[in-house]
Order: sequence, then C-alpha cells, then structure tokens
Amino acid sequence: MTVQGAGVPMGTIRVWDPLVRIFHWTLVLSFVTAWLTAGWAEELHQLAGFYAAGATVLRIVWGVWGTPFARFSQFVRSPAIVVDYLRAMSEGHEERYIGHNPAGGAMVVTLMGMITAAVITGWMMTTDTYFGVAWVGILHSFVVHGLAMLVLVHISGVAIASFRHKENLLMAMFSGRKRA
Repeated sequence: MTVQGAGVPMGTIRVWDPLVRIFHWTLVLSFVTAWLTAGWAEELHQLAGFYAAGATVLRIVWGVWGTPFARFSQFVRSPAIVVDYLRAMSEGHEERYIGHNPAGGAMVVTLMGMITAAVITGWMMTTDTYFGVAWVGILHSFVVHGLAMLVLVHISGVAIASFRHKENLLMAMFSGRKRA
C-alpha cells in the first residue's frame, strides 16, 4: 500500500540516505571484485581496493556530519550494550531498532576497520619497501579471509533480523525505507 500519489509505502520512514546506500553497495561490489580478481587481474584488483578505500573515507566523514541515521553517534554503542543485545538475540527477545541495532553498528565499525586493514596491507604490497615481503602478504590474506567470514556473519545477522522483525532489510538497503 502506498500514500496516494506519492509512491511511498504507508507506515515507512526514510532511514538510510542515498550516500549510505551507495557506500554499502560500492563496498559490496568492490569487495567481490577484489576477491574474484586476486592473483590474475591485478589492475582491476587494485582499482577495487581504491574504490573501497575512497568509499570508506567518505563514509567516515558522513558518519560524523551526515544525516541522523548515518551518524556513528546514532548506532555505535558500548561493548556492554552490544553484548546485552546479542544475549537478548540468542534468547529470542531482542529489541527492534529503526536504524542499526547494536550488533549491526558493531559490525559496521568492524567491517570498515577490516576494509581499511585490507586496503593498507594491499597497498603496502605494491610499495618498494614491502613488495615481496612475506609477512605483508600473509597479513593481507589473513585480513581478507577474516573479512569474508565477517561478511557471512553480517549476511546471517541481516537474515535473522529480517525474519525476527518481519521486515526485508535487504530491500531497505535499496529503498532506504523501513517500517516505522
């Protein structure tokens, strides 16, 4: 059901602005591209890393000065609150949030940190100082594989929250709107 003439679903609110959504899908595309091109299409692999770096820097800026639901102050919670939320989730009675829930907020920060580590270690591998240095390549591989595992945890969390709260969070990341 939509508001007559507006094309906006009734009972929904705008949560994620276009920049947040573009950042999210740019990061998805960059990570998948970098993952698939590692070892054989180095220019494309590096370009994907640069896109991920640029998107992350822009998102950090937007996390400080952006729209209300984009701001870190809205969704970054203390570790104790995150643990309490995860405990409630494991018991099946977690609270629904309009923006990111505490676990989602922690995942955003963790994923951005891991993307940053992947970009830095990947870049290091191209410098004269660290080119061919084994520990840098090992660290980059470790970070990227850890990032892939976190992506799977993120997708699982989105699926669980979507099911539990009867809302399609995947579509919300396209439309920017969630149930009020």
